Amino acid sequence: MAVCRSAGEGLKVATSYQDATLVLVGHGSTINADSAAPTHQHADELRRRGVFGQVLECFWKQEPGISGVLRGAWLPRVFVVPLFISEGYFTEEVIPRELGLCQTGETDFPRVQQRGGQKIHYCGPVGTHDSMTGVLERRAVDIVRQHPTPSGAPRPGEVSLFIAGHGTGNNEKSRQAIERQVTLLRGTGRFHDVHGVFMEEDPRIGDCHALAQTGNIVMVPFFISDGLHSFEDIPVMLGEPVETVQARLRSGQPTWPNPMRKHDRWVWYSRSIGNEPHLPDVILERVAERA
Repeated sequence: MAVCRSAGEGLKVATSYQDATLVLVGHGSTINADSAAPTHQHADELRRRGVFGQVLECFWKQEPGISGVLRGAWLPRVFVVPLFISEGYFTEEVIPRELGLCQTGETDFPRVQQRGGQKIHYCGPVGTHDSMTGVLERRAVDIVRQHPTPSGAPRPGEVSLFIAGHGTGNNEKSRQAIERQVTLLRGTGRFHDVHGVFMEEDPRIGDCHALAQTGNIVMVPFFISDGLHSFEDIPVMLGEPVETVQARLRSGQPTWPNPMRKHDRWVWYSRSIGNEPHLPDVILERVAERA
């Protein structure tokens, strides 16, 4: 048996899946190699724990690809866990189609399928797990505490918190994970006001300056990995010149030095959430739900 710790829930005992292959599916990138880092990080940790007989990684935008990964899975049970933030276009259409679990455009398909002598279990994405609320809250509080203004660090109640997502017209569920977290974070009463903003849907990330009800903005990108969107696109949307952001990126500097003064407000911008150390435990819980 393998012992794991879930965020805020104490010790749990995880079943040993020695007869099973775990497949972690990441987005990946052809532009930024760091995009795959969280997937490799969590796969390595689960290999180290020895919970599964086999652990494989695959990606949508880089090798090894999704479509061929099951050919390398040799154990009788296979658990596929998408390292994605929300249910939506990728988790309900792209990944199942590439794995051969559904037809093009099909979103309603059996999440457990038998293929010859192998049973495939398709699990929920990590980003919809209940522990993500605590992750986002910690990111917001920590970034302000680590980078105070000249007059000190504002208390959470003096902060407008923004959760940034990608957004897409392909599937309305893509924004639901953001909206759910906004509702939950508002319910804590810890922050003065909480909003969801998007790259490709309204309200846009740049709208934060008009929406904020305080003089302090904290932007937390609800993405699994840091890459082009988090390192370049969002800082530009927040008001930094493209040339400045790209020059910082080339020189290895943070593309958003915390905090920065924009539109008469202090603005903090955190890293994405994909390297959270408890995510392997979230993966194990997603597997347990299908086992």
